[in-house]
Amino acid sequence: MNISTPLRSVAVFCGSNYGFKPDYVEGARALGREIARRGLRLVYGGTDKGLMGVMADTVLAEGGEAVGIITRRLCDLGHLHPGLTRHEVTPDMRSRKARMSDCADAFIALPGGLGTFEELFEVATLIQLGDHHKGVACLNIGGFFEPVRNVLEHAVNEGFMKTEHSQMVLFDTDPVALIDALERWQAPTVTKWLGTPVA
Repeated sequence: MNISTPLRSVAVFCGSNYGFKPDYVEGARALGREIARRGLRLVYGGTDKGLMGVMADTVLAEGGEAVGIITRRLCDLGHLHPGLTRHEVTPDMRSRKARMSDCADAFIALPGGLGTFEELFEVATLIQLGDHHKGVACLNIGGFFEPVRNVLEHAVNEGFMKTEHSQMVLFDTDPVALIDALERWQAPTVTKWLGTPVA
């Protein structure tokens, strides 16, 4: 059985754009305030752009610690947030993601684009395979992640995923409740493979 351990740091995946709805920015601020209030370390992609920048700015303004992990290419393009507690520069995106995972005790996704979805599904896949036992959650601002929840349910209904794995990603609209749930979270203990269907 996986025993929950207290969270010390959380990796946040989110957009380097702001989105069209003001709720996305306010949601990022609310999560940043809660991360700082709990004394958690923010680990994120290191830029000052979009929701990523909003998140880091909020954590820092509230007296928290923000650690940025950024690729050499993005750093050379001038995307590094100038006020971080500390930062690391990695050779490429794969090493960036691996380093973020190493530095985090859990993962939260905010609204974003391709990179956010890719990071979210990668850490969830690694849980499914048993490569790590760190919780993953989505702050479901304005229902942004409802299509993701629907896709997971669809994969179960079509015989490609077990229910336990579709339900291991947490969803909530409230940062307080979301982090509370992450602190209680335990990884599923079932294997990923389903039985062979009868012809």
